[in-house]
Amino acid sequence: MPKRGENMVVETQEEKPAIMERLHRVGITNLKTVARINWKGRTYTFIPTFEITIDVPAEKKGIHMSRLVESITEAMSEAVEEEVMRAHTSLEELGRCIIGRLEDKHPHRRAEVWIRTHLIIPRETPASKKTSYEPYDVEVGVIKSENGSFEKVLRVRVIGNTACPHAMANNDGKTHIQRAVGELEVRTTFDEEIALEDMIDVVESSFSHPTYTLLKTVDENAVVQGMFANPKFVEDVAREIFAKAKERFKGRIHVKVISNESIHKHDVIAETWS
Repeated sequence: MPKRGENMVVETQEEKPAIMERLHRVGITNLKTVARINWKGRTYTFIPTFEITIDVPAEKKGIHMSRLVESITEAMSEAVEEEVMRAHTSLEELGRCIIGRLEDKHPHRRAEVWIRTHLIIPRETPASKKTSYEPYDVEVGVIKSENGSFEKVLRVRVIGNTACPHAMANNDGKTHIQRAVGELEVRTTFDEEIALEDMIDVVESSFSHPTYTLLKTVDENAVVQGMFANPKFVEDVAREIFAKAKERFKGRIHVKVISNESIHKHDVIAETWS
C-alpha cells in the first residue's frame, strides 16, 4: 500500500472544513491568456483577463483550482477535438463554453466567468479622414444560476470629452473642457444579442465630442469646434447614454459618467440605473 506523499494523492479539498459555511464565490482571478473571437466574419484576437468562480458547499473544504484553469485552456485550445480551428462567436459564448467544460470537472450549483479585455476599433478622424485605432475597455460576465439558467453582463468604458455650458453662457462663449469617462452596463438574458461595438457607439455619441488617438491639426480644430458647438454637463451625458441604451438594448441598464475636471481639484460623477 503506498505511503502518504508517494503515489497517493490526498484530496484535501474534499475534507470537511472546521467552519461549516457555504461560500458563494471561490475561484481564480487575474488569469491572462489568449482568445480568438469570430464576430460577423471578422476574427479578433484578445489577451483577456479571466475570473472564474463557483460556489462551495458548507461541507467541502475547498475547490480544485487547477480544474478551473484547465476549463479555460480546453475551451480555447486547438488541441481539443471539438474546438479545433474554431474561433468563438463572442466573448460571452466563450464564457459559457468554459462553464460547460467546468461542469464536467468540478461539481457546483452556481458559476461565474468574467472576461476583461480591450477592443480595438478603427475610427475615421473628423477632418483628415485618416484611420485611428481606438482602444476601449470591455468586460463580459456569464453567470450560471442555481436553477441552471444563464444571464450575461456586458460592460464598456469609453473616453470622451465635454465642454461646460454654464461657463460658456457666462463667459462670452469661452468655457473649460475636460476628459470624461462613460461606463455602460447591460445585464440581460444570455440569448439576447447585443454587440459591444453598439454599446460603445451609444456612449461615445453622447459626449460633447469623441476623442481620438491620432489627430492632425485639422482634426484637432474639428474636435474643438465640435465640442464648443455641443456643450454638455456630465449629467447631460449620463442621461443621454441612459436614454439611448434603453431604446436599443433589452435588460437592466447601469450608467456611470465621471468628468475629470480641468478647473477643479475634484472630479464630478453622474450615475443612474434601471
